[in-house]
Amino acid sequence: MRILLTNDDGINAEGLAVLERIARALADDVWVVAPEADQSGSSHSLTVQEPLRMRKMGDKRFSVRGTPTDCVIMAIRQVLDPKPDLVLSGVNRGQNLADDVTYSGTVAGAMEGMLLGVRSIAMSQCFGFASGTEPDYGPAEAHGPELVRRLLDTHLPDEVLININFPDCPASEVKGAKITVQGKRDQSLMTVDRRQDGRGEDYFWVTFDRSHAEPPEGTDLRACYDGFVAVTPIKLDLTDHDLHKRLLAEW
Repeated sequence: MRILLTNDDGINAEGLAVLERIARALADDVWVVAPEADQSGSSHSLTVQEPLRMRKMGDKRFSVRGTPTDCVIMAIRQVLDPKPDLVLSGVNRGQNLADDVTYSGTVAGAMEGMLLGVRSIAMSQCFGFASGTEPDYGPAEAHGPELVRRLLDTHLPDEVLININFPDCPASEVKGAKITVQGKRDQSLMTVDRRQDGRGEDYFWVTFDRSHAEPPEGTDLRACYDGFVAVTPIKLDLTDHDLHKRLLAEW
């Protein structure tokens, strides 16, 4: 099996090294095509205003001066022939739960793989973002290989990708995995922090209150808060089909 790896934290990210170890537990033919620099929050963006630069970093290892979407396109259209059997994107430094998936470059890497006809999985490691802390990737590394194996044994529709989030706890305390739906964040927790530079000019940081809400059962948020791995199937089709049917009947 040929596996393509990408991420949005960059070619040198610790989570990508973890993902490589997960992939090598599954296959010998592992390729890495990842962004040259951190592309967190890049979503499904595509570079069209400037040329893409790709650099070989080692055997089956390339960096791209671009987004995760660019990386997957370059890998499948330029680097790999034949194309991979599986795209794994991550392991992201931090959760991609609920509305996060619309911002996430990690999810977008898997999304582009799916659009190009390859089974694709995004993987993220939750953590609390406390000052000076880094995520413990132990849950992802310990439980990732078996989860991927189970998903490979499952028929996935062509238009679906899988979004996996590992809870913020020691690997030994993970309670299992749950199949979940995409939750909904409390957007009132998003704020803009206004500051001033040395010349008295304003600048701004988008920030998030990391306090836990009480999301409903069955959501990705609830599963991870309760110590479970959240496994969420995601479709790119954003059509509201119920409203579509009603509008067709009314117009």
